[in-house]
Amino acid sequence: MDAQELRNKTPDQLKEELASLKKEAFNLRFQQATGQIENTARMRSVKRDAARVKTVLNEKAATAVVE
Repeated sequence: MDAQELRNKTPDQLKEELASLKKEAFNLRFQQATGQIENTARMRSVKRDAARVKTVLNEKAATAVVE
């Protein structure tokens, strides 16, 4: 997922994406705690994707205030 793809989405779509990423991160944390996680790098990418979504949401909110 890159930032350009996210910038083309609406704020509602971004909020849905963020919610799904948070659910995935939650499930990955449980998998790690129980020793069932197979791809540990996925945790890092989910965190980064969530941060990208939050950044784009904040950018959109800032431009909405200015306009």
